[in-house]
Amino acid sequence: MKRWRRPPLQHPLAPAFARAVESLCTALSPATERHYNIAVRSFLVYLGAAYPKVTALQQLRRDPHILGWMARLRAQTPPLATTTCIGRFTALRAICNELAWTHQLAELAHLIRREDIPRTPQRLPRPLTAEQDQILQQELMRRNDLGGNVFLLLRHTGMRIGECVDLSYDCLHCTGPNLWAIHVPLGKLKTERMVPVDAFVRDLVHRLRFFRSLDPLPVNGRLLAWPGSRVSLLARLRDYLHLACHSAGLPTNIVPHQLRHTYGTEMLRAGVGLAAVMKLLGHTSPAMTMRYVDVTLADLQREFQLARSKPRHLVPQPKTQASQRAGLDGLIDSLLATQHHMEIVGRSLQDNQRRTCLNRLANRLTKILSETRKLQTT
Repeated sequence: MKRWRRPPLQHPLAPAFARAVESLCTALSPATERHYNIAVRSFLVYLGAAYPKVTALQQLRRDPHILGWMARLRAQTPPLATTTCIGRFTALRAICNELAWTHQLAELAHLIRREDIPRTPQRLPRPLTAEQDQILQQELMRRNDLGGNVFLLLRHTGMRIGECVDLSYDCLHCTGPNLWAIHVPLGKLKTERMVPVDAFVRDLVHRLRFFRSLDPLPVNGRLLAWPGSRVSLLARLRDYLHLACHSAGLPTNIVPHQLRHTYGTEMLRAGVGLAAVMKLLGHTSPAMTMRYVDVTLADLQREFQLARSKPRHLVPQPKTQASQRAGLDGLIDSLLATQHHMEIVGRSLQDNQRRTCLNRLANRLTKILSETRKLQTT
């Protein structure tokens, strides 16, 4: 049954929870409010079925009411994703804190603890291999139709598929001689950005405009026509990628978001800094960007060899004076320079016998330097 066709929730605690959600979501988006309401419905439906005698906030207990609901969610068939469980646990915890404040019931704030919420799974980056990337791009260019150009645009800009569907007809901007950028609208993280592109991506946008001009649907300012709803267009594009991978002999479980991972990894290997890659992908933190890029052993070896060929950790050489002083002053300068070089060599020696011998020479040099300074003062 669709969520908006469900009957109103019938539970004695529903009004109190509804007021708490309304208080929390006063300045939040409707999508966030739906997220809170889903958590409330899930908990109260379980509570009404398993513990029908609980009709007041004072009767709520961590065990068995909250812990039983958590166990029920984790044992659901088909199982819920870990991120979904995290979202529902977090939402209900915020609601319980709000109820504890408004109803002066401090024990409600301790029903869900921080340690009850599982950690977010750390997934490995999923970029395409170099061979898969080449084969897929060749197949898309061979087709050269609407879907092929859409996925080539995703591959060379790092956009999400939802952002591509929402592109405006005039998304391409000329920023200078032979310089272009695509304006990516507000996406998943409520951010918009300008992504620099080359002539190849410019031609992709022109071809998509051509396909848009052939579509019988009325002009609505979007680069892609929506034959139905936005969801149906996304489903058609995903089916297209599935068929393209099948025709090219690639795994059919490749998803559009992997093109975004591939773009981020390519930018990092090309020498683009992490901060710039974060802006290109529209992320709000470097930690999120590091989940997208794949640093392989070959990348580590390349950076290691670069560090060995151009070391930055060596002790800098002493600066030579423009004019060498004469007499005892010049002799003292030479002795100080020799003492400095002996210290550097002594740090790099691994043989204890040689290091001991060098220390003896350094002690003699210190005595000579001391006697020379006495002569200078007399």
